[in-house]
Amino acid sequence: MSETPTFPLSADTPPAGSGVGGSSSGGTRAVGNSAAGGGSGRVLAGRYELASLIGRGGMADVYLGTDRRLGRRVAIKLLKPALATDPKFRLLFREEAQKAARMAHPTIVRVFDAGEESSVDDGGGALALPYIVMEYVDGRLLKDIVAEGPLDPTEAVRIIAQVLTALEYSHRALLVHRDVKPGNIMITQNGQVKVMDFGIARAVSDNSATVAETGAVLGTVRYFSPEQARGETVDARTDLYSTGVILFELLTGRAPFRGERAAAVAYQHISEPPATPSTINPRVSPYLDSVVLHALNKNKFDRYQS
Repeated sequence: MSETPTFPLSADTPPAGSGVGGSSSGGTRAVGNSAAGGGSGRVLAGRYELASLIGRGGMADVYLGTDRRLGRRVAIKLLKPALATDPKFRLLFREEAQKAARMAHPTIVRVFDAGEESSVDDGGGALALPYIVMEYVDGRLLKDIVAEGPLDPTEAVRIIAQVLTALEYSHRALLVHRDVKPGNIMITQNGQVKVMDFGIARAVSDNSATVAETGAVLGTVRYFSPEQARGETVDARTDLYSTGVILFELLTGRAPFRGERAAAVAYQHISEPPATPSTINPRVSPYLDSVVLHALNKNKFDRYQS
């Protein structure tokens, strides 16, 4: 293997079988019709009409919407008011959204537009609430798929190969995701992988005031790299470590490091060796064992470099 080995899941990987299968729910499940800073029927920038709430997370609420100008369905992400109170965050968010909007690849959810919507905070004061308008993907989150149990190894490899294709494209554009996790990966009805939320991660991580005020932790600690857990500089190899964590989870049905407290899980990323996947799922081959363990090397210089 070369001195700077690449993640060996590519065209020379044995072809995978069919897609994710017939268990798709036919779209993201709606969880309601109203949320802070938004609601059904509201129109942003005189153009984007919000319909049903289709997703809710710690950073944002996501609505199914319509671009009135182009007559197409879109997904509209409204950032939580707590993340919008700092002008520095809003600037970083806008800059990163603009970078993400320049990426056009079949494995990446397109960002069409970004802006700010006038809203009201909990105290009744004026608030500029950032939003992004994205490609609407009819499919399921990978986190919901893996929650049903481990995937067939061939299918796991097929999905991860597409994730790596998306990351290769973004890294060439000098954009590190920083928050690669199953909750940021969609699988379409025909099995296409779509990675989303490029750009948001850096806006949050570079705004220490916002993070401190909200108690938010960038990304999900299960998928942290050791360097993220230590608060060090991240690069493309950070995304590859997180992808290795996802591959481990797809193969075994569980994350390599777990715990009741985020700090405990972060410590494991720094100090504890992961289990060998085949000890949890005997269907995992020795080759895949070696790929996963190499990807999860604690030292980023010793793991896959691209």
